[in-house]
Amino acid sequence: MDSNGDKDLVFRLHDDDIGAFDMLYQKYHQAIYRNIFKLTKDDDIARDILQDIFVALWEKRADINPDQSVSGWLFVLSFNKSISYLRKKVRETAVVNTMHFAEMETDNGDVQLMDEQYYLLQQAINQLSPQRKKVFTLCKLEGKTYEEAAEKLNLSKHTVKEYLGHAVVAVKNHIKEHQAEWKTAGVIMVCYWIGTN
Repeated sequence: MDSNGDKDLVFRLHDDDIGAFDMLYQKYHQAIYRNIFKLTKDDDIARDILQDIFVALWEKRADINPDQSVSGWLFVLSFNKSISYLRKKVRETAVVNTMHFAEMETDNGDVQLMDEQYYLLQQAINQLSPQRKKVFTLCKLEGKTYEEAAEKLNLSKHTVKEYLGHAVVAVKNHIKEHQAEWKTAGVIMVCYWIGTN
């Protein structure tokens, strides 16, 4: 994870630098797409949501805190938009009586809810050991494969899988313990998303 590089890119975004935006897109679009696709199971929808995510990144560039992980910000926003899509789809197919998703709509400017979700996710990640934190960030937020993470961290693929397994359990447990800070369906869905490979 190149947090200093991301921090510099966010500062450049604040100065309306389209090159910084392009670099963040190149770095994260594949991982964000994969995360969206895990929930939506629809390539066209995943691509539409991905486009919305990066439009939002550009539109909200002045509000992004350079001291926070931009990959975490993208993760939370893409999760919220995916849930919003699923909730709308459920309504449209009249299954709303048997399935209730959390009110996690970010399109209406519920920045505070997104910030709270982001804070809880960051809190969960920050309680990990340094090595597990690196593995979790690379594999879950940046979408790296076990092999890519192993090469980057100079570890074996087996060690990466082991660290990631422990990290996922710890993050899920932390989120569940603090579920009062989330809406219940959001806890269930984010734990599902984090736990999928």
